[in-house]
Amino acid sequence: MTLMGIESWINKTKALSILIIFLIPQIICAQSLAPQKVAERYEIDAKRMGVDVNSDDALPRSREFKRIDSTYYVGWMFEGAYKYNHAADYLGFKNASVPLARALRLMERDYKKQLGTRTSDLMTYFNEYKYHLDYTLIAYYLMNCYSNMEEPDKVFQLLRRVTKWNFQRDFYMDAWNYLGWTVHRNRFYTSSKYSFLKNSIDENERLANRYLDSGLRKINRDKALNSTIFQPGYEQQDKLAVYHYKAMLYSYNFRIDSAAYYYNLLRQGGLASHNNYATFRAICGDFREAEKEYTLEGENKQTDKRLQEWVYYLSILDIYKGNPKAGVELTKGMIMANGSTPGFGWYNIAEARCRLYDGQTEEANRYLNKAAEFKELHIGTTLGQTHYDFSVQLLKLMYDINKLQALKFEHKNWWYNIPVLGQMAQYTAEKYMQQFLIINQFAQNPERDRVIYKLFSTESTVSWDEVWYLIRDFSTGFFVKKFQKELNTDQRKYIRKYFRYFLARLNMEKGNNEEAGRLLNQVLLDPDMDADYERLLIARTLQAQAEIADKKDDQAQLHDRLYRMYQYYPQLIPFTGLQMNMHLQVVGDAPKDFMETLKNCNINFTDASPAPRAILIFTGSGIKRKVEYAVTDETGKMIVARQTFPFKTAADATQLAYRLFNVGDLQKPQETAAERAGL
Repeated sequence: MTLMGIESWINKTKALSILIIFLIPQIICAQSLAPQKVAERYEIDAKRMGVDVNSDDALPRSREFKRIDSTYYVGWMFEGAYKYNHAADYLGFKNASVPLARALRLMERDYKKQLGTRTSDLMTYFNEYKYHLDYTLIAYYLMNCYSNMEEPDKVFQLLRRVTKWNFQRDFYMDAWNYLGWTVHRNRFYTSSKYSFLKNSIDENERLANRYLDSGLRKINRDKALNSTIFQPGYEQQDKLAVYHYKAMLYSYNFRIDSAAYYYNLLRQGGLASHNNYATFRAICGDFREAEKEYTLEGENKQTDKRLQEWVYYLSILDIYKGNPKAGVELTKGMIMANGSTPGFGWYNIAEARCRLYDGQTEEANRYLNKAAEFKELHIGTTLGQTHYDFSVQLLKLMYDINKLQALKFEHKNWWYNIPVLGQMAQYTAEKYMQQFLIINQFAQNPERDRVIYKLFSTESTVSWDEVWYLIRDFSTGFFVKKFQKELNTDQRKYIRKYFRYFLARLNMEKGNNEEAGRLLNQVLLDPDMDADYERLLIARTLQAQAEIADKKDDQAQLHDRLYRMYQYYPQLIPFTGLQMNMHLQVVGDAPKDFMETLKNCNINFTDASPAPRAILIFTGSGIKRKVEYAVTDETGKMIVARQTFPFKTAADATQLAYRLFNVGDLQKPQETAAERAGL
């Protein structure tokens, strides 16, 4: 989850800051300075009045200010702010941290009295106000530099340093909130790694909450001084900043009612982060509302270089909706627009996932490799490198499993095809190696109870379906107990059907098909099922029912369930290992070898019902041959829109077989991802 919501408050504060600055008739300098220094600093202060510290003019002005007086913090502040605003990698933030740290030291050396002033007198406070404002801005940028350099010890030390000044209003740097954020962001570590932490996730979460409570107490305590200076009710805006983090912590800890309470306060106060609220609704299973909020977040143009979480999570919702092509377009648009800036790796992971669910196995692997090779910078988010690595490895496991299933789809008589059996042996070995790698990584993840077994979590970066790929071959009895407990205790009513699905799958692994069938029926009959946003769950449930029917040799049930699955999510079927019926109509001169290759794929072309209806229209000759194709269901509803597929050899028929299941980046979504991303 992100810091984006709180930064809108900073923008509001800027307007007030500038207004008050211009009300100050003169600049008060420290009395200890020599007259020459006073004059030089007066000149710098006069020149900076018309320059925004965050503008592109900040760097040349910083050089000018340092030439006038290099011992004055202002020149270093302007340099640090410019470098911070233009940083996009570790080196950039490291370079920015040097002048910012120097500016902070110079302020503390020359303006201790001003920084330590606490008063209810309006004129006295106005004389010291600009120092509080500058100090908190410098500290805020420096904190972000350390955070983006993954140096939380320095972040914590800086925040404690800020709290010692006990400013009567925090402005840019509400240190107590950021202390809570820093602890939460590193909650899965212990004091042996970072001295400011406790020794468990629960203890760290309690510590983070205590810091937020300290922030609330400070706001209430400072009201006695500030009520004569700031507008009535100002403290409510400051409290909203605390509520932002309260909502985040309660969401992570599945305190659903408490999180909803704070999100309602934020929404009433106009400070709710659409991104964070969307993630909260998603973990509650309200995907419709989540999509709405992610879309609103996308309409807020962000100029800073960081991961746009809404893009990553909206692409997962596209998968749940059975429209991975929309997710491909969305992530592709973000990659093209932003290049290799922070977020690039996450967008490649998201695109790889969408392509896997769209059946584009090899293309997905290309994006996975890009993500694995990219050094991601995790800016302004609680998602870190452990989440990143886990997502990559789990998708690689899914890729390995899909490769095996693809061989079975492309060669329906694979069991006596020696070359194919050799490839399958190789892919199986790769799958086992990947499982060994990821299960070791998973076993060392202290968050697995909160993030994986809960299926939906604010800190999860994988889909619920991917979790099945993780646990499917391991300790069935252990996971039955885990998910039965979750089904009995989890308060999120929209999520319970997902626990039932997992229990059904686990019972199938144990051979308890009757119990599995009962649970699967409950999933499909759940009154809270949203068929538009839970097509993946419906399709996977139908797939499980088809597998049970296949084991019972119940052909009618098998083909009924596969036909219904095709209506919901056709791209999944080639990777199930099940053979589906399909009606085939051929028009034109179809090459014999091409049709033989097509019929060698794991599709039962038959007149039996129920089955989708495919039409192939062959035209052209020589190297300019092509086939137009489309597939409808038995009611005439279009499942695969009419498209053209040029081909040269009989081997291309295998690709056409996939396309009959809507595999491939072929259809433009109703609303393009670029439009949704505002590109």
